[in-house]
Amino acid sequence: MYFIPQPRKIEFKEAKEGQNGFVLSYQGYIVLDPSCGDGLTRQAALVQKALEEKLGFALALTRGEGRKGDVILEQCPQMGKEDYILTVDAENVRITGGEAGVWYGCQTLQQMVEQCGAVLPFVQIEDGPDIPNRGFYHDVTRGRVPKLSFLKKMADRMAYYKMNQLQLYIEHTFLFRDFSEIWRDDTPLTAEEIMELDQYCLERGIELVPSLSCFGHLYKVLSSKGYSHLCELEGADQMPFSLRGRMHHHTINVTDPESLEFIKGKIREFMPLFTSRQFNICADETFDLGKGKSRAAAEEKGVDRIYIDFVKALCEFLVENGRRPMFWGDIICGFPEMIKELPEETICLNWGYAKYQREDETKWLYDAGAVQYSCPGACGWNQFVYLIENSYENIRRMCSYAMKYHSIGVLNTDWGDFLHVNHPEFGVVGMIYGAAFSWNGNIPSFDEINRQISRLEFGDEEERFVGIAASVAAQKAFDWETAIRFKELGEVPEFTEDHKAYISEHLGDMDGVDEKNKRLEEISRDFYSSIVHLKVGKRALVKPYLAAVDAVRLFNELGKVVTAREYGRTYSSMPDAWKLAEELEKWLYHYKEIYRSVSKESELYRIQELIVWYGDYLRMKEEKE
Repeated sequence: MYFIPQPRKIEFKEAKEGQNGFVLSYQGYIVLDPSCGDGLTRQAALVQKALEEKLGFALALTRGEGRKGDVILEQCPQMGKEDYILTVDAENVRITGGEAGVWYGCQTLQQMVEQCGAVLPFVQIEDGPDIPNRGFYHDVTRGRVPKLSFLKKMADRMAYYKMNQLQLYIEHTFLFRDFSEIWRDDTPLTAEEIMELDQYCLERGIELVPSLSCFGHLYKVLSSKGYSHLCELEGADQMPFSLRGRMHHHTINVTDPESLEFIKGKIREFMPLFTSRQFNICADETFDLGKGKSRAAAEEKGVDRIYIDFVKALCEFLVENGRRPMFWGDIICGFPEMIKELPEETICLNWGYAKYQREDETKWLYDAGAVQYSCPGACGWNQFVYLIENSYENIRRMCSYAMKYHSIGVLNTDWGDFLHVNHPEFGVVGMIYGAAFSWNGNIPSFDEINRQISRLEFGDEEERFVGIAASVAAQKAFDWETAIRFKELGEVPEFTEDHKAYISEHLGDMDGVDEKNKRLEEISRDFYSSIVHLKVGKRALVKPYLAAVDAVRLFNELGKVVTAREYGRTYSSMPDAWKLAEELEKWLYHYKEIYRSVSKESELYRIQELIVWYGDYLRMKEEKE
């Protein structure tokens, strides 16, 4: 039997002669002991519904003293808040723990029922997390704005794997009352949606923490007519759009007093929507700081000084308003001792996404006395299918650093650079890695955890589904980012050399492209074959995976045409360019359908524009020799 996360201690008991295990009877009850408060009462109703979905019948719900055959929930103030003991014997199922612990024990019970049905083995499980804050960070700005229904589904999954914190990355995709110019051409999240999601998360033991870009990464804000004067660089509203450019520029001018008041105004409107008493100001990748309007201040005081002063002002503002500040740690890692100047409760979000991420930054911040979260990545950005092996190794390492250097949290990130082209439900594998490895530092092997996820998350009887998905990454030759950079060549002169260098560096990826495409066809067949082995509710995910595999294959073929025309590469076989254009356009039809099933319209049009551009490129008449 699989449990994710793996509990601290599991002891299976032998059944006596004539006993097959404990039977969850249709006449049984879920009994709330009088020790359980209102929160657990509401959560018990969620557990009742979840068990009904798995069993086909509902156990009655009541409060009082349990009887033989009941599932008994009991809150014990002497136990740790998130600790629990789950016991299954011939008489009862009993879950005892702290308030959160009882809820987590109920998730473990659900996982047992998922695999055993109504007849449970006799067992005692003693459990609790190694790290108290276990979160997921989801980009809802750079291309995709998820529907509320998808975000609720995400919260349900997080609860099932005992996570307790969710953050949504927002630059401009919130419908601010006073800043319509920054969201007017998007499909932003509304205050009503945020508040509804906040309550939905709260009921499931998840803290929805507000996260708002407040320093760098303010493209839509600082390229607007109304607020471009606050940009570090002159003429921000005149810069031509590029996907590379919006990731690189648009840092706020910290030497203009209006900048601080403007950001405070956004925070004032945003933070009351959340019950959380924390707030993430981001403050990462301030690439342009000291290079434009703040150059003189930077030369006089130092870039580190003008950075920390602005962050400090925002953190103090949050503390004054009863919030605990968070910020990304990439910049301050260059001068970690300055962390001492921030309010002592400030949390530094220390991120690192390399497959073999080093521990240096974690140690530097620890030595400087920082209160920190360790922040790995689900490794889906710029990809049609997530880099699952990279994700495993990165998350494994970052969670181990978190434990070694006593981080108080792990915040596993899922970014959407370059239009968030992948299907966001693919991120569940990386999410589960983060949940499992932050709860229990005894980390299973890559193949083992993938088998467990295949069985428990997808109901895959063959335990192969995640392994199939993981095999896609090695087959890409001309990937999404390369395609974007080729299209943007010459559009923004500033990035031309950078694009050329990137494309040149990745030309070698085209080696063996025909073998890669042949393997992709085999992977497609594997996905089709997996359908019969998946639980019914998960089969709808196969089409998005098939479409993603097709995308990798079609872009590989596109790469043949581009690199043959532009870089003199030769291949043993070449696609018919016109037919390839048609294939891409037919693929786009299905992609848009999948996209709209979980996301608002947002920047889907930009993905469409890129496919249309390549359709036209493929139909160009080649010059005759």
